[in-house]
Amino acid sequence: MTHFRLTKETMINEAGVQLYRIELTEDCNWGKKGDKGGWVEKAENLVEDAWVSDNAQVYGDACVYGDARIYSNARVYNDARVYGDAYVYGDSTVSGDACVYGNARVYGDAQVFGNARVYGNARVYDDAWDASPLQIQGSKHFLNICKIGWLQIGCISKRIEEWITDFEMIGKSNSYTDLEINEYGMYIELAKKINETYLINKTK
Repeated sequence: MTHFRLTKETMINEAGVQLYRIELTEDCNWGKKGDKGGWVEKAENLVEDAWVSDNAQVYGDACVYGDARIYSNARVYNDARVYGDAYVYGDSTVSGDACVYGNARVYGDAQVFGNARVYGNARVYDDAWDASPLQIQGSKHFLNICKIGWLQIGCISKRIEEWITDFEMIGKSNSYTDLEINEYGMYIELAKKINETYLINKTK
């Protein structure tokens, strides 16, 4: 039995899709019975304990499930999937066959689309890539270029220039061995080259 229902309040969104305002049918983590939520095209867009609130929209064959939450002005559509404990909010969009899951957060003006995968403790925001051009599972932590000019290692996001100057100190404070510090130093140099190449090509 679901925790929400479609109300009679409808709207036609910018894509020409009719959406329905949702309403809680029971008290839960998202609010009290009777509280209004966001907008979905059909009940199948929202399953399990997930929630859509504010002016957020979920439509097409997109599905939000698990304990995921979509809110603010976010849009999730096409065949996108958002699940686990993931949050999508702000003016961000998730579309295509993209998946956002785990403890991931997508926000700001970020756009995640195509076959992109955002997961774990990843944070995607503002000028984010649609899919990171560098994703490596190192011997200690996963790392990826999470945003133009930014690198995330584990759950720490910093500008690439900051990683270059601080990675040894950060590594030691996180109990990295000298070998692991050298390993991640090479990854950071690679991220720097990829970012510089992107910026050069962008100005052509």
